[in-house]
Amino acid sequence: MSTQCLASSGSPAAQTSHLDVKRLTANYKPSIWSHDFLQSLHIDDRNHEEVYKDNRWKLIEEDLKNVIDAESLETTLELIDDIQRLGLGHRFEASITEALDKVLKNLDQITNEDTPSLHLTALSFRLLRQHGFQVSQDVFKIFMDCDDSFKDCLCKDVKGMLSLYEASFLGIEGETLLDEALAFTSMHLKNLSRLQVTQGKGVLEQVSHALEMPLHHRMQSLEARWYIEAYSKKADANQVLLEFAKLDYNVVQQTYQRDLKDISRWWKDTGLAKKLSFSRDRLMELFFWSVGIVFEPQLSNVRKGITKVSALITTIDDVYDVYGTLDELELFTNVVERWDVNAVEILSDYQLKLCFLALYNTVNEMTYETLKEQGVNVLPYVRKAWADMCKTWLTEAKWRHNKYTPTFEEYLANAWISVSGVVILVHTYFLLNQNISDEALKCLENHHDLLRWPSLIFRLSNDLVTSKAELERGETATSISCIRRDGVVSNEESARKYISNLIENSWKKMNKDGLLFGASPFTKEFVAATMNLARIAQCIYQYGDGIGAPDKRVKNQILAVIVQPV
Repeated sequence: MSTQCLASSGSPAAQTSHLDVKRLTANYKPSIWSHDFLQSLHIDDRNHEEVYKDNRWKLIEEDLKNVIDAESLETTLELIDDIQRLGLGHRFEASITEALDKVLKNLDQITNEDTPSLHLTALSFRLLRQHGFQVSQDVFKIFMDCDDSFKDCLCKDVKGMLSLYEASFLGIEGETLLDEALAFTSMHLKNLSRLQVTQGKGVLEQVSHALEMPLHHRMQSLEARWYIEAYSKKADANQVLLEFAKLDYNVVQQTYQRDLKDISRWWKDTGLAKKLSFSRDRLMELFFWSVGIVFEPQLSNVRKGITKVSALITTIDDVYDVYGTLDELELFTNVVERWDVNAVEILSDYQLKLCFLALYNTVNEMTYETLKEQGVNVLPYVRKAWADMCKTWLTEAKWRHNKYTPTFEEYLANAWISVSGVVILVHTYFLLNQNISDEALKCLENHHDLLRWPSLIFRLSNDLVTSKAELERGETATSISCIRRDGVVSNEESARKYISNLIENSWKKMNKDGLLFGASPFTKEFVAATMNLARIAQCIYQYGDGIGAPDKRVKNQILAVIVQPV
């Protein structure tokens, strides 16, 4: 089937003047989420803090804080893990940090016992690293034999093996003991048929869930929904904690719905979905994406800002991928780089003018708010990020036009920026921060590794599921095609394995910068957002193109997080 057709413009004049231009099409399906549906969502008038002013919930929250502080080491660690996985971590941050500080000081009690617990050791290691405490992989040496291999007897301890498996994903490059832990636990946990003899259904569900994707890589709001259901099936579940988690989940979901209704009105007012028939209308999916990056209820403005940016990115990306001619794209890139509203006149196409003015007005408004609230003009940094991304899109368009397949190294140098992670994170930094530092601005401008590694994970996760459709559309440069061009691997399956290994290595590098020893001028909130970008990318592209061609699985994930209460 031909990939070319006449463009459908929202302007009669544009249709007349551009009928002779042959344009690509990706045949994107229309959105299944109408504006009317989003506006019909029923929302409680109270915000999340007003709900918690009820004395009953305040008392429960205080009781849980006391339990975190007062219980045994094992009970404390398991309670912290349950609280976090149930989505309640944002309500107990101070108590959790204080308790983990005590755990670190008493870590010898866990590792020096005559019969140390693999589960407790691995759980403490994972929780400590998650919260930025430095703890060595050497805590696991006690579970290894004289050949520096994990003891075979450990495979009978399924709970401990599962905890070790989850802990291994918080490793950094060079931590070979954790690499060995991952290989050892993966091999034994995959043998589910043998486990079925001795293990209950609940344990098997947890093992299957972990093997599908480790906890460290999961979108946190979606994981909370899954864990609420899994936790409710446990015989020893704390019913008060469970009830509190359900209340919080539903209250936070109401906040998301309120944000969504606001952003839906903005999107309709731009007119882009109506006027640009060639582009993806994916507001709901992009709002879900923003929830993946910043899920805390108090960060509504950040979520709405990220959704605006992502909607503009998706629209303009489609201009470069399927709509614009090479001459038009060169002019459009020049206009973005100049950031001059008068320069829009050099664009002869109505739809391109519409795209630039929507970008120009939205970004200027966002940077004005930053200037007003924080006294810093961040427009030069945001402009540069957008211009850099548009240049990489132009490079890809030239490759496609010239039927050129770059080397994999050449491709990645361009593609980790073209995937848009840098633009999203630069905006996120300014949306999140009340104290913008000169050092942080330099790091943003020079593409600090905390921008690079999540963007690379984003790019490679995207490529694993979109490369076939892109090649059919005429693209010549994808990760898979470039790897095979270099002769690194002999077939597509090997190329996919190679890319998966690159993703795992990128996580290790990001762990070092985000969790452990990487000194950066960024706040912990922004660092969390950078890692969450990698998480939502792996979630959206786990089984297909969740933005370009969202399927029933993506729809159900969105319903669970944003629409349907627990």
